[in-house]
Amino acid sequence: MVTKPGLGRGSSSDPGIPDENVFSPGVDGSAEVEQERRASSPAAAAGSQSLERGLLILTTFTESRPVLGIAELARAVELNKSTTYRYVSTLTKLHFLQQDPETKKYSLGARVIDLGAAAINSMEITRIAGRHLQVLADDTGYTVSMAVLDGTDIVYVDRRRSRRGHYPGMDLNLHVGSRLPAYCTAMGKVLLAGRDPAVLRTLLDRTDLARRGPRTITAREQLTAALNRVRQTGIAWNDEELAPGLRSVAAPVRSRSGEVIAAVNVAVHLSIVHVTLDSLVDRLEQPLLRTTSAISARLGFHSSQGRSF
Repeated sequence: MVTKPGLGRGSSSDPGIPDENVFSPGVDGSAEVEQERRASSPAAAAGSQSLERGLLILTTFTESRPVLGIAELARAVELNKSTTYRYVSTLTKLHFLQQDPETKKYSLGARVIDLGAAAINSMEITRIAGRHLQVLADDTGYTVSMAVLDGTDIVYVDRRRSRRGHYPGMDLNLHVGSRLPAYCTAMGKVLLAGRDPAVLRTLLDRTDLARRGPRTITAREQLTAALNRVRQTGIAWNDEELAPGLRSVAAPVRSRSGEVIAAVNVAVHLSIVHVTLDSLVDRLEQPLLRTTSAISARLGFHSSQGRSF
């Protein structure tokens, strides 16, 4: 009698007893054993090493070292220059890196930005904050955004329009993943004010205080004074510093430890609201602070911890 694959040991009419001498995918874990054997083959090991080295090259780029050459990368990942160049060429072809045609050095490319945007969408803070941001937008009637600090820029991680209606001229083509210089935005000032003094000095050293709007702060001393005011009051404002007619008020979101990890703002255009800046701040400050306090509490921060800036 011939035993058929997949039938039992002994009688071929008894499929309930596995035949230990016959390979059958899915029986007795044999398929998993075969997969493990293939995964541990020399070809698979080489592939894993290539992936590891490629990721190591990508993580060598940091806020303090955003642009690197082949020699610098080779030293950082402890490979020779020719091997490093092969990996870098592949990453560039796949748009994970980009090369400056003049300096021949490399920086992170568009695909990394895409991955960053995907990571933003999965962040705990965005899941927690979304409902609160929408309520604030609906209550005030204005656009509400949340951002985090990335180097000298802010990155938008959430943006909610009021369901009362959309006001033209407000968006500046901004969306989740958009970046703006921190120094000329209300959210950026909140995030800069929350940084350690030594870190803040480094960030300001790297910041070009270029004029972006009619009231942009272009002197470092004035920006430092504005950040001190943010620490004292707990809020920041932007008075046409980013673009003509645009005003906004922002407040911090804190982690369990009290660290400022994000900022929320309410943006208003002068074409919609014709009031003084002081009146606008008075109108928006309390609903904004209630929102950021609620989000911070969901993240584990309690106001009884007594943290200011």
